[in-house]
Amino acid sequence: MVLSPLQATPETLETLVTGVNLLWVLVVTFLIFFMHAGFAMLEAGQVRSKNVANQLTKNLLTWSVGVAVFFLIGAGVSSLVGGSGFSPAFAAESANDWVGWLFGAVFAMTAATIVSGAVAGRAKLRAYVIYTFLLAAVIYPVVTGITWAGGYIAFGGEPYHDFAGGMIVHGMGGIAGLTAAYVLGPRMGRYNEDGSVNVIPGHSLTFAVLGTLVLAFGWYGFNVGTAASVFVFTDGGIELGAFSYVGRVAMTTTIAMACGAMGAGLVAWAKTGKVDTLYVANGLLAGLVGITAIPDSTTWWGAFVVGGLAGAQLPIVFSFIEKRLKIDDVCAVFPVHGSAGVLGALLFPFVATPGTVGSVVNAFIAQVILVAVIAGWTILSTGLIWYALKAVGQARVTPEHEQEGLDVSEHGVETYPEFGSDGVVADGGTVNDTVRTDGGVDDE
Repeated sequence: MVLSPLQATPETLETLVTGVNLLWVLVVTFLIFFMHAGFAMLEAGQVRSKNVANQLTKNLLTWSVGVAVFFLIGAGVSSLVGGSGFSPAFAAESANDWVGWLFGAVFAMTAATIVSGAVAGRAKLRAYVIYTFLLAAVIYPVVTGITWAGGYIAFGGEPYHDFAGGMIVHGMGGIAGLTAAYVLGPRMGRYNEDGSVNVIPGHSLTFAVLGTLVLAFGWYGFNVGTAASVFVFTDGGIELGAFSYVGRVAMTTTIAMACGAMGAGLVAWAKTGKVDTLYVANGLLAGLVGITAIPDSTTWWGAFVVGGLAGAQLPIVFSFIEKRLKIDDVCAVFPVHGSAGVLGALLFPFVATPGTVGSVVNAFIAQVILVAVIAGWTILSTGLIWYALKAVGQARVTPEHEQEGLDVSEHGVETYPEFGSDGVVADGGTVNDTVRTDGGVDDE
């Protein structure tokens, strides 16, 4: 039976609102989950052919280990730190609670998988899994407990602002990745004795760009999906909930994405005279990261500013980390996720729509506190874990295994077996002279 608005009871309307909102959150949750395909392709493309299977395995285990741990422990730690007591996900009793946990879990796993790109090519699989366990159980939940669950950070009456996790998810993940990469040290052959840098190109620019576009597609779930309530039920009936400003979120996300790619491409061109494809791809992602904390409250011109600056800083920050700090951040996770996340969070009061901020100074200080607290906790916890693993000889593979490639040493497979025999090639793999172009093998 179809009810007209005049026949609908308050109970019927409330059920309708709940159902539509749950459906929306589930759809965007699945979209965010698909971002793992993007991360897998982006990172696989930026590592050498001898490490592709290892990188893909890390991405698979990030989700598998991380989401189980977040269900059993992490969600409860977040609620505990947030002041609601230890309420693990398995104690949930309603559809809203189950869906809410899953929505939180895909955000948590996004933060976790960022780290794998920074430590590619030399971290032991067991070390990475241990860190993923602890990140999902404690490190990330403490961050969300302080922020989304607890809302503790404010200054002068101005609360912090991080709508979809520009700092809470991406900034945290980028800082964690940089810290882990620093503790591990650079890949073999990355630096010469005089300190000069050797470029170690990834094996597939095609995969990297494909991963970028998959991530950009999923990002609409990340940002637009955070406007999680389509409707709200009121005494007067049904009204738009967060969907009242969802158009702004979609607009600022799109503009920042575009400007990030252009900003990175322009700076790369200014530095080298060439438009570097990988910088353009990563710049697009940096623009998305930059706007993620503030898409609900940024002016249209602010989206241009934030996205453009987030992309422009990418080549500069990456070069500083690579050449001055001597940190081997393989997939540029800090300039893409870390510094871009910090930049977007700090620009909030300067690009916010009229009436959003009471005091620009107080709002800026609140954002500085947000960045400092998350960065301090992430560096401390991540550093302790990786230094502990390093102290017991479990952080990094042996030089022999690193030279051989982690696909063989850690997994016993070759991603490209047709090139897996004698004859060393530039990317560290091997080539078989008997392989024909049609995939067959000549008789000897």
